[in-house]
Amino acid sequence: MNVLTDNFSTFGDGFLGTVELTVYASVLALVLGFLMASFRVAPVGSLRVFGTAWVTVLRNTPLTLLFFAVLLGLPRFGLVLPFKVFAVLALGCYTSAFICEALRSGINTVPRGQGEAARSLGMSFGQSLRLVVLPQAFRSVIPPVGSTLIALAKNSAIAGAFSVTELLGTYRTLSELGYNIVWTFVWIAVGYLIITLAISALFNVLERKWGVAR
Repeated sequence: MNVLTDNFSTFGDGFLGTVELTVYASVLALVLGFLMASFRVAPVGSLRVFGTAWVTVLRNTPLTLLFFAVLLGLPRFGLVLPFKVFAVLALGCYTSAFICEALRSGINTVPRGQGEAARSLGMSFGQSLRLVVLPQAFRSVIPPVGSTLIALAKNSAIAGAFSVTELLGTYRTLSELGYNIVWTFVWIAVGYLIITLAISALFNVLERKWGVAR
């Protein structure tokens, strides 16, 4: 226990750093994922092409490479921001591709007649998507979206290699101080377990309230 008690503030800073990365990147991923899913089912061809390209590129790019591109590439074009902001951008954009596909799969479960009926009532594409299709699709995508955000929380560990304060990066500090590396990783694992269980519990509540009955 002394590994934890002697370095509680260090673990606490790392834990809060991971929570912040997870929350901010999750919000960005959900917003972009919703937008790209809308593009992918839009009646405008250029939007569908853009959405498809976004998903194809990001899903097939290693996350570490994306971190390098964002954190080291963007400053070369004059965009200088704190590394934590760059990390949120990398995590959020990467995860948005998976959120997009989860939402699109949910949209595809909604009978085509629902959208056609909405348009026959005079609704625009945006209105039918927002008021008719997405509320029904949301119910079926709660589990996969939850799983994707759990993966995001674990992927945030990559940010530690780019000078961003997060949970996994605490092992370097404690290793230099001579603490047992095994117990250091045990407490790091406990921290990630707390975060992922919290996300899982939240989506279990959402699924019980709004999920599709099986």
